[in-house]
Amino acid sequence: MNADLSLVLFVFAGLASPGPNVIMLLSSGVRFGFLRSLPHVFGVALGVGVIAALTGFGVAAVLLGIPALALAFKVLAALWILVLAFGLLRSAGKPAGSFDAQPFGWVQAIMFQWVNPKVWAVALAAGAGYGRGLPLQTEALRLALTFSGLNLFVCLFYATAGNSLRPVLQTPNVWRKFLHLMAGLMALSALLIFL
Repeated sequence: MNADLSLVLFVFAGLASPGPNVIMLLSSGVRFGFLRSLPHVFGVALGVGVIAALTGFGVAAVLLGIPALALAFKVLAALWILVLAFGLLRSAGKPAGSFDAQPFGWVQAIMFQWVNPKVWAVALAAGAGYGRGLPLQTEALRLALTFSGLNLFVCLFYATAGNSLRPVLQTPNVWRKFLHLMAGLMALSALLIFL
């Protein structure tokens, strides 16, 4: 199979499978609607591209080569994801589309990628397993464009899916159960960091 096609398939599978970004974008689509979720969508796509580019330059290898730094990264990531899960849980008493809460902005979404262990893991594996031996700048650009391009479509899909679920989740009881499920999945993803 062509090396670039293999990379695309690997990255797509890694980014489209459930993880913090998928859960947050699905929840954002439900809570705020598609249009209000767009800054979050674009921020995730851009942030994931930045992380992928950094792995092309070897930054992730440095992070993982220092065990104490890697552990600190994992703890920070888990705590931040738990804070986000708690925020979802707290919002369970508010109706869908409530305007007192705000969706992630594009800067918040970009910054979240720095502590998103799934993105780092997929980017590191892609850089190590699907590199083509190109100059560092070219390899970083190749990874960044692949990750950002694919993730944009993944993010648009999940924000749209969440928006489509809004009519089903209008009853308070179903809404609470949905947000409890999303918060639980987020908390679980935080614990999986240490496995």
